[in-house]
Amino acid sequence: MKNNMTRLVGFVLVLVISVNGYAAGEANLDVDSASISIIKKSLSGRFATLRPLFESGVIGLTSDGMVAVSNATKINQTDRIRIDILVKDENKDRATLYREIARANGRPDWENELQKTFGERWINRAPSGWTVKNAKGEWVQK
Repeated sequence: MKNNMTRLVGFVLVLVISVNGYAAGEANLDVDSASISIIKKSLSGRFATLRPLFESGVIGLTSDGMVAVSNATKINQTDRIRIDILVKDENKDRATLYREIARANGRPDWENELQKTFGERWINRAPSGWTVKNAKGEWVQK
């Protein structure tokens, strides 16, 4: 159990802190600013609520660096509203993170590429059993 928790904590850190080396332009993905720090805290704070939803396959990671409901049949209508709000908030923070990292690098035009890079790496680092949406648009279990 401790090993799984350590792995999940590591995954969260990868999600909100850094990935190394942006090949298309050597972006500094470790760059920090006041707004980036706020976004990281928001993402980290929400992860404890999202983790069981990832683990159960209710939500999954998409190849474009976002989160989406992957299996709505597993949730009732009341929970669906709450989960939709969580996903919306998570995606808003993720989009803001990509934009702020691009800006902090002095390259706002890199926002879309940064988003793709984060999406690929987060899927690659997701624990086994999590649901991910591949580039073909198919939900698959890692």
